Amino acid sequence: MEDWTEQQVKQLSAHPGKRMFIYFYTPMCGTCKVTERMLQVILAMKPELPIVKCNINFSPDLAQRWQLESVPCIAYVVDGEAADKRYRMQSVDDLLRWFQHKE
Repeated sequence: MEDWTEQQVKQLSAHPGKRMFIYFYTPMCGTCKVTERMLQVILAMKPELPIVKCNINFSPDLAQRWQLESVPCIAYVVDGEAADKRYRMQSVDDLLRWFQHKE
């Protein structure tokens, strides 16, 4: 999973019709590390899943604009706006179902 800057996220997510998932994290967050491992498993099963990660510490504009409440957070972005956000990552199966529901 590629680590993107706030600028990269803004540029790509602003394209009309573009749908993607952005995993917001902080490097010192233990729950974020567990979430990232779950996402790695999901990406091994579904490598075409459009998901990138972004350090929220360096993304203050996105955090404010999309009203991100905490990390870890996975934002489902459609046409440059967060259409849905997920903060609770229960299991790989649960996350996989959430991703499949959005596709």
